[in-house]
Amino acid sequence: MESKIFKAYDIRGIYPEEINEEAGYFIGRAYAKFLVKKNPKIAVGRDARISSPSLYKSLTKGLTDQGADVVDIGFSITPLLYFAVAYLKIDGGVNITASHNPPQYNGFKLVREKAIPISGDTGIEEIKKMALKGKFKEGRKGRVFKKQILKDYIRFNLKSFNLKKIKPLKIVIDTANGVAGISVAEFFKKTNHKVFHLYSKLDGTFPNHLPSPHEEKNLKGIKKEVSKRKADLGIAFDGDGDRIIFIDEKGKMVRGDYITALMAKLILKENPNEKILCDVRSSNIVRETVKEAGGKVVLGRVGHSFIKEKMRKKNIIFQGELNGHYYLRSHYFCEAPFYVIFRVIEEISNTGIPLSGLVKPFQKYYYSGEINLTIKDKKTALLKLESKFKKGKINKIDGLRVDFPDWWFNARSSNTEPVLRLVVEAKTKKLLIGKTHLLSYILKS
Repeated sequence: MESKIFKAYDIRGIYPEEINEEAGYFIGRAYAKFLVKKNPKIAVGRDARISSPSLYKSLTKGLTDQGADVVDIGFSITPLLYFAVAYLKIDGGVNITASHNPPQYNGFKLVREKAIPISGDTGIEEIKKMALKGKFKEGRKGRVFKKQILKDYIRFNLKSFNLKKIKPLKIVIDTANGVAGISVAEFFKKTNHKVFHLYSKLDGTFPNHLPSPHEEKNLKGIKKEVSKRKADLGIAFDGDGDRIIFIDEKGKMVRGDYITALMAKLILKENPNEKILCDVRSSNIVRETVKEAGGKVVLGRVGHSFIKEKMRKKNIIFQGELNGHYYLRSHYFCEAPFYVIFRVIEEISNTGIPLSGLVKPFQKYYYSGEINLTIKDKKTALLKLESKFKKGKINKIDGLRVDFPDWWFNARSSNTEPVLRLVVEAKTKKLLIGKTHLLSYILKS
């Protein structure tokens, strides 16, 4: 077991060199002990990776040897695991997954009661120390119970929609041979939509493309299929189903912040004066839309554990990230991909406006997208930027964001990679190009 598998948001590494059955066993024991509860009840789900069944066996052995009772929910997208923990009111949960990473990776996403995430700051470091030490007392052994929870999850998601009133659409869905294929098939059985499901068969080698939809190279198949079928929209899932990317009827990727702005507008129409949490990387159009719709803007850090903590603390109704994560208070402050999907479908049906038309009003500014720069001394680089642009409005909630009247930028250290992530937005294309070049030059010099 390598200590580097313990990350800021989860536990993840290459199988079997970095993460293996021994690691799974001791992580299971450490996690059960960390919960500090006699005989805790813990939900365990898994994705479709080749190493997931073996890691499931070792993890559950560790959990039960430490006295925990395991609720085995089988193949599971991560939002389903979160739902199981909160809905069943149990003590914690683990989903065995490496999300969007290549097939040689695997890992564990951990939550405590109410699906509250366990991150580096809130428990992963403690679990790491106990797992690496490997010393545990023997006692009462726990048991494993199987539980089917998908039907409850589908019912929970669809209760807000009158499916009979939604006009049937033509939809292309790409689940990249990942575990989301199961949920997608079951959800859309309940509807009259014509669904073309790409790469639906579970295959942990991901033979068609990596399950990382925020990278456009992995969207070639779905874009082509949307155009070929003359579909109303496309939806691409990542490897563990907690992230979705939309494709409009023209076969173009729709940015996550445009979907966030659309969702904020729809949610605030029914829930005026509520707070919306905004991603520091997202377009200014998100904040402008929230204010115009009568909502209150709260700015927050990137990363699901920070987002969920802030949403709970401030009682925030909704948040959307640039990379396709969408969180709802009504979904236990967790990712709610299927609610967002059906809300977008409902809006297309109700208005008769295609997806490209729904997001067109938000296409107001010129945006760089996330630029990854390999920089050794990230702290010094950020201080240099702050000094150079001190005349702007400075915000340090996540890295460095500096706003000017006609442009802004955000630079922040990645929690998962040795890079500095840069985002620039401007009112004109010329200004965007100029400022992006200037910032890149300063950071590299």
